[in-house]
Amino acid sequence: MDIMSDGPVLVLVGDFDVRSTFQVRNALYDRLASFDDVVVDLSEVDAVDMTALKVLAAATRRTAREGRHLTLRGCTPAVRRMLHLSRLARVVQVERARVSA
Repeated sequence: MDIMSDGPVLVLVGDFDVRSTFQVRNALYDRLASFDDVVVDLSEVDAVDMTALKVLAAATRRTAREGRHLTLRGCTPAVRRMLHLSRLARVVQVERARVSA
């Protein structure tokens, strides 16, 4: 898992699974310590598991309690499917895809 940050945007590349959750969690909470609104870009995530999604859901709940926002961007069909199967789609905020003309 590669993690890059650009201001309030955290870009994840590779497999987001139990092996990378600690690393992603630390990077995510570092972003949240510096910005009120954080975006996690998942457009380059190849695979995701339940442990990874729970990290995102927990961070979303925490930011909401604090009056801040965490948004997921670029969710691939595989990520969206896991969000719906786990019912975590109700918890996390997913950025709507832009429609091109």
